[in-house]
Amino acid sequence: MADRFSSPTVAVARFVAQRALLKPVVWMLVAPTVVGRGHLDRVGKAFVVVANHASHLDAPLILGALPRRLARYLATGAAADYFFDVAWRRGLTALFFNAFPVDRSGGNPRRVSAKTLLRRGVPLLVFPEGTRSRSGVLGTFRAGAAALAAATDAPCLPVALIGTRNAHPSGSNWPKWGRLPVRVVFGAPMTVAEGETPAEFTARIRSEIVRLLEDHSREGARS
Repeated sequence: MADRFSSPTVAVARFVAQRALLKPVVWMLVAPTVVGRGHLDRVGKAFVVVANHASHLDAPLILGALPRRLARYLATGAAADYFFDVAWRRGLTALFFNAFPVDRSGGNPRRVSAKTLLRRGVPLLVFPEGTRSRSGVLGTFRAGAAALAAATDAPCLPVALIGTRNAHPSGSNWPKWGRLPVRVVFGAPMTVAEGETPAEFTARIRSEIVRLLEDHSREGARS
């Protein structure tokens, strides 16, 4: 049975909100460059986007950079203690991000099963650090995203977000003026190897995001 995560009607309303409201505002405030779009041709219906996290710009940039076929039903894991604590914020995150609540202690108090969503063909966006990096240094990755992918045979799509902390650091209420440059870098889809544990798969995903961050930060500095 269709609900807000999989309803075509709700998906149309959400996509209009994302592309007519959210993306134009974000693209007006920062100057995004999207790299690696060719990797997206290999992504099917159900997948897990795994990205580093340093800013409130991160999810809007990923949603705006993905083509419609991949962004249409994408559900974003959002901190239950912040995005679901009051009605207006809960409503906005549901409208713009198709968000499901995640307890940062590792549970899920709202009983929305990420595994069930994936098995229903709803792709997920997960920030495995669990919170925004205040220093810009990539934090420890929790193994939840890798475990979900392994349990459902869904690929993980690694994404490196560059410059978002500088443009809109944690603790600030609004992005800095001047349309600072940011990059959204899509890597190649990754699948769990035979005999690989979730912890090992997580480490491999993190290493790939580190590589993307390092390689494309250098490219951005040269351009």
